[in-house]
Amino acid sequence: MPDSSSAQTHRAMITSPSTAASEAGAQVLRDGGTAIEAVVATAAMLAVTYPHFCGIGGDAVWMVSDASGKVQSFMGIGQAVQNPGSFADAGKPIPLRGPGSTLTTACTVDSWQHALDHSARHWDGKKTLSDLIAPAIDLAENGFPISASQCFWLDFRKDDIANWPGFTDIFAPNGKMPVAGEMFYQPQLAESLKLIAQNGARDFYEGTLSERIVAGLSAVGSPITKADLAKTRTRTVDAVSLDYGDVTLFAPPAPTQGLATLMTMGALRELGPKNWAEGDADHFHLVVEAIKQAFFERDQIGDPDFALNDFTAMLDPAKLKTAAANISTSKALDWPHPFRHGDTVFLAAKDAQGNCASVLQSTYFDWGSGVVAGDTGIVWQNRGAAFTTNPDHPNSFKPGKRPFYTLNPGLALKNGKPHLLYGTQGADGQPQTLAMLLTRVLDFGLSPADALAKPRFLLGKTFSDSNDSLKLEVDAGDEVFDTLSKRGHILRAIEAQSALAGQAGIIRIDEGGFVDGAHDPRSDGMAIGV
Repeated sequence: MPDSSSAQTHRAMITSPSTAASEAGAQVLRDGGTAIEAVVATAAMLAVTYPHFCGIGGDAVWMVSDASGKVQSFMGIGQAVQNPGSFADAGKPIPLRGPGSTLTTACTVDSWQHALDHSARHWDGKKTLSDLIAPAIDLAENGFPISASQCFWLDFRKDDIANWPGFTDIFAPNGKMPVAGEMFYQPQLAESLKLIAQNGARDFYEGTLSERIVAGLSAVGSPITKADLAKTRTRTVDAVSLDYGDVTLFAPPAPTQGLATLMTMGALRELGPKNWAEGDADHFHLVVEAIKQAFFERDQIGDPDFALNDFTAMLDPAKLKTAAANISTSKALDWPHPFRHGDTVFLAAKDAQGNCASVLQSTYFDWGSGVVAGDTGIVWQNRGAAFTTNPDHPNSFKPGKRPFYTLNPGLALKNGKPHLLYGTQGADGQPQTLAMLLTRVLDFGLSPADALAKPRFLLGKTFSDSNDSLKLEVDAGDEVFDTLSKRGHILRAIEAQSALAGQAGIIRIDEGGFVDGAHDPRSDGMAIGV
């Protein structure tokens, strides 16, 4: 169960969907490390313990703030390959899995070092990447009890994984599907992490490990080259923001959907919380309808390096007022919108000095492309499948371009100081989950643990439901279901604490610098206060 430690107890905290990963970060905080250092230790552990959702063959998006409230975003997003071959021909869909989906490089490892450099320069961070990933190496090499989540996603993909190059040798050896709690070993991944520890993060991009990666990917037909890897770099950029009540919400900019989350909250701000009570039908209805307004605009988001338009115009006050005005309080809009799949992990930390980091780390779909890079043990992401081959679309494939990204970890300031760290797994579900959590914490004063435990929804298609229904957890109550149905929502009941509703985490910081927080009861993770 999550640790929902009360305020006035702890000054530092880490949260993640894996207890082992949270403990690694908590130990860094106990040793006096910075929030960034704690997150790197936790992120490395998640790359081992949650390989179905993230890994060093994927990307990471960071939001950080120092104690004074200086907010920045680190965009650890790999760019499109220079030569995609025939995988990105105009008018032809990019493969969702396999070598044809490996059209972007992976920036997670570079983002770890980029963040640590920031920690050393500005937060007096002392710990090295080698030190911080040592626990992850030990776990990969000596084994750990496999999670129920990993077993679920292996079983869910059991009809597909036999066709994924090198995959079953690692994750289902001898054709045997593991059972939760069995010991799981990743010796090849341990060796890759050792090379990073010995030679530094750039070994992944320009050294011995990069050569092994490219050899392994090339052997199965991936177009990624050594030159592509060598060009991969994390960027420090300004975050986008929105005032909401007495806090300022921050999100990563384009090409992420952080703008969609802020636009949702902006529309709700215009409507005002006086129009609903926590958890009633109006609360669910208005958040759902605000999401629709934001998603109608979201499709214009692409890599700003390849666009002339100003994406931040989505947050123009006049546009937000129009979005709110387009929301009917009594009738649901139809939802003819393509659904974007994806899975990820959210992790965050606040250290005793007041510095904060809020991070999402992902290989896009569960198990990414399904392609293991040779003998490295690295599962590569399928982020190339996020592009379109329509040349007129803002998210069209181009060499060197970054794809549209669902990752959008959040951070809020109050009175100019860090107040909330928040984020969730769930692709299209991320803005939906975040809007419910933020309204509950900010408008209705719920604690992080209580906000996370309350019923949520997911609008759109899922792996198990091809209909654009509004999936609502059953504990929302009969009155909510009846009222939403009368307003035209096409409802499907899902179980309470459903995995479809995302796996989120929240850390809240009071004016004295004390913290409380929790990780989602829908996960096996926890928040640990120090």
